Amino acid sequence: MQIRHSATGIEVLAPAKINLFFEVLSRRSDGFHEIETLMAPIGLYDTLILEDDPSGQVSLAARWAIGFGQQPTELHRVSAGTSEFGNLPEAEKNHAVRAIRLLAQKAGISRGVRLKLVKRIPAAAGLGGGSSDAAAALLAANLAWNLNWSVPQLTVIAAELGSDVPFFLTRGSAICRGRGEKVQRIVGMPALYLVVVRPPAGLETAGVYQDCQPGDPPWQVDQAAEAFRGGDLAAAGPVARNRLLEPARRQSPWIDKVLNRLTDEGCPVIGMSGSGSACFAMCRSAIQARQLAARLRNRHPGIGRVWSVGSV
Repeated sequence: MQIRHSATGIEVLAPAKINLFFEVLSRRSDGFHEIETLMAPIGLYDTLILEDDPSGQVSLAARWAIGFGQQPTELHRVSAGTSEFGNLPEAEKNHAVRAIRLLAQKAGISRGVRLKLVKRIPAAAGLGGGSSDAAAALLAANLAWNLNWSVPQLTVIAAELGSDVPFFLTRGSAICRGRGEKVQRIVGMPALYLVVVRPPAGLETAGVYQDCQPGDPPWQVDQAAEAFRGGDLAAAGPVARNRLLEPARRQSPWIDKVLNRLTDEGCPVIGMSGSGSACFAMCRSAIQARQLAARLRNRHPGIGRVWSVGSV
């Protein structure tokens, strides 16, 4: 997260994430799945601005960034619509609004805020945009309300909001366990240079999980983390696995279309993030990533939106 005080409030750049490794260990009694995943935040951001509202109301004005093709959504005037990046949820169901309300409840305070959210992270992509927005809202409100809560305190609330939200309260890459809420930071990860492709159609997380069988025997996240931390992309390629890839392939023809294009480019690490539909290729330098992104846009204009990004 990048946080700064603006003239009217607090502005947070909320990053997307990439799952470099993803294993499903078992189904849990609470309806979730026990997982192990290696995640890295990347330089694709939503922007959240939080301003104090003395009226005590929580309001939201959310829109896709210019060029992302969807109309604004306001808290009491929902303008629904579709875009290639997914729908903006109804404001009362927005992750950032839910985070603000839950933090106020837990802190025992009645404070109002105006939230402005500019979306760039596509929905139904496995990139964690909604979870990142929720974490950004927690951090911004913690500052604006002078709560001085620690990250561990905020993490307890984050885990109630969603499995990926605690990850976004940390810095850098991490191994996440449990249903995703148990976060272990990875120290010494080198910079990563990626091309991320979100095809024209997304995937619903619940449906992909429902079609997934836990690993037997399970893949080892520590092996993947060690390969990436050592900077040896040739060694990382074979262990950069995702147990959700096969069910995602069955549910969307776009997964293989994108992965085949990336495979043709000969990148050392290729995979799908989370439950999809976004896929990625890892390059050896930022220049190589920018060149690959340009080739994909020029040669395969129907492949979807393409970004060249680095880890943050």
